Amino acid sequence: MTATPPYPPATPAQALSAMDDLMATHMVGQQEMAQRLGLNVTDLTCFGYVIQAGDDLLSAGDLASRVHVTSGAVTGILNRLERAGYITRRPDPLDRRRVRVAAEPDAVARVHALYEPYYLRLHELLAGCSPAETAFLAQWFAKAAGLAATYREELRQQDR
Repeated sequence: MTATPPYPPATPAQALSAMDDLMATHMVGQQEMAQRLGLNVTDLTCFGYVIQAGDDLLSAGDLASRVHVTSGAVTGILNRLERAGYITRRPDPLDRRRVRVAAEPDAVARVHALYEPYYLRLHELLAGCSPAETAFLAQWFAKAAGLAATYREELRQQDR
């Protein structure tokens, strides 16, 4: 078991400031990663969802709802990803009007090669946490993501 170092006290404002720094750094990093892969951030995000789905292939509509774009916009995203060799479209076995999106293994390997060194460092960082700290972080991130999604939806409702 790993010993937990003592942490200096922090205010909620300091924690939110650190979170803002993390998010900004990740946003800039995602842009740079996307450029290295010949994609834009939205296309890379969609491809990330395709990878995450694995063998449970997503439909174009699934992707559109996850990234909050129109069906026309997701068609453009899929066209670009397909032309770039990142995905293939497969007919939905249960609904011939729909297609499912599959990741191309070579593209998955390229993305993993780019992100793997970073994720290894994140794993090392988490290895320094106690199981309770890791559980807290996992729950906090999930709750914060849910809060962010809810707030985005509230803003969209205001726009309608």
